[in-house]
Amino acid sequence: MSKRLAVSGGQPFNRQALNAWLASPRGKRLLAIEESELSRILPNLFGRHCLQIGNWGGQRLLASADMLHRAVIGSFIDSGGGTQAVIHPESLPILDNSVDAVLLPHTLEFSPAPHNLLREVDRVLTDRGRLMIIGFNPWSLWGLRRLLGLGHRAFPRGARFHGTGRIGDWLELLDFEVTELRRFGVGFPWSAPSTAGEPFSLGSLVKPWMEGYLLVARKRVIPMTLVGKLARASVRPMVGRALGTAANTRAVDPDINAPAE
Repeated sequence: MSKRLAVSGGQPFNRQALNAWLASPRGKRLLAIEESELSRILPNLFGRHCLQIGNWGGQRLLASADMLHRAVIGSFIDSGGGTQAVIHPESLPILDNSVDAVLLPHTLEFSPAPHNLLREVDRVLTDRGRLMIIGFNPWSLWGLRRLLGLGHRAFPRGARFHGTGRIGDWLELLDFEVTELRRFGVGFPWSAPSTAGEPFSLGSLVKPWMEGYLLVARKRVIPMTLVGKLARASVRPMVGRALGTAANTRAVDPDINAPAE
């Protein structure tokens, strides 16, 4: 079996389509919600290096990260100057175990091989690294419009939606633990963003159909304890010990076995 699983995905970002969609009213509202959701999580992450893979939103999404180095790498250089490097997301030119936090803002939707991209993220993350994934919900109204061929105004072209269940399975294979799943939407302004596991409310009824989600995961590292080889306890010969004891007894009292008179 090949080390890299071939999972079909979307098409790479189209610069003109992406910039035009993010400049639309719906794109602006979605980007503002995503920026607000990340501002709850990024300040609580510790480390030195925070990396965003993908052109979505430029440097706006990492603005609240309190880390020494923040970088945005994508598949093309955007006009706003938010991307520092152009790379192939499925083959990152980054050292192993060198990044403390990785953000994938709608990057899996536009990756031809999303599972391979997650493998690369797992490779570059440190043992205590965090992964944040922002995605589109395939069961939302936008997803249904896409299935009906009416999605040209709902999201940038070339995207392929992945549900949280599928992404959770991919992360489980890579020994990640999902710590938070947050859902939000643009089409449901009366429903505030909510986290999975919160008490039931009327807004929970529309939660499965919200357009976007934020999934946070961390690497599961099993600590290794080096235990030295235990010294085998010396086994004393019980028969020899008994014979020796009897001999010593006879030496002390030579008449112990003498016949009675």
